[in-house]
Amino acid sequence: MILSLNGVLCEEDTARIDPRDRGFTLGDGVFETIAVRNGAAPRLVAHLARLRDGLQVIGLALEQSDQDLVDRMNDVLAANDTTNAVLRLTVSRGVGQRGIAVPATVSPTVVITANPLPPFPTPARVTIAASTCRNEKSPLSRIKSLGYLDNIVARREADARGVDDAIMLNTRGDIACATVANVFLLVDGGLITPRVEDGALPGLARADVITLARAEERTVSRDELNRASEMFLTNALGVRPVTHIDNAPVGDGEPGLITQLLATRV
Repeated sequence: MILSLNGVLCEEDTARIDPRDRGFTLGDGVFETIAVRNGAAPRLVAHLARLRDGLQVIGLALEQSDQDLVDRMNDVLAANDTTNAVLRLTVSRGVGQRGIAVPATVSPTVVITANPLPPFPTPARVTIAASTCRNEKSPLSRIKSLGYLDNIVARREADARGVDDAIMLNTRGDIACATVANVFLLVDGGLITPRVEDGALPGLARADVITLARAEERTVSRDELNRASEMFLTNALGVRPVTHIDNAPVGDGEPGLITQLLATRV
């Protein structure tokens, strides 16, 4: 794979990032995952806007314009001779000395990679993470920061239980999100999803579903999982049905009609 490192195209096995880079040592940075299909990235403008929002939250200025970043993405796609890929745009604060104090002058590291689009996701089985939770009070719950250890701990728990993903609760015990996706439930005929204030990332596919299906953003209790007739996850790669929570079926244990319809639209 050929990637872009600070605007220079290089093979991934020859790319070199300084070991003092704060993205590596401290997780000090943000990223976006962007699906490109047939050369088009319909949510690109929104992805770049969310990247800028994340940079503002962590107090990192990026001199490159959105068009500069788009040009680099196009260069990566062309270099890999593909029009179908998952792009990852990563921005770290760059090199820093030991400790967490932010240097007075920084030079951000910008990496863009392209990987093949995965196949259409199969229906998922999930569990409820017990080993960690989502801190809905942290501003980091609203951005895609490089620090994903809570999510990784939850995913390891899912792997240990032999399921595909874990639902993360917030500090109050309400539903927040999955490890790399937003959560939607069909309860009493209405589609609901956790609020951003409850720890949900403001996902772009999530926003599309809210608009298309008039989903309600509200606090979602753990008990409502037992009442859901349909459940699905959303992220940059689309809609993934959830058919079981541990060994208990969601609805009839098959992807629901609304889930299937939205999977063709989002």
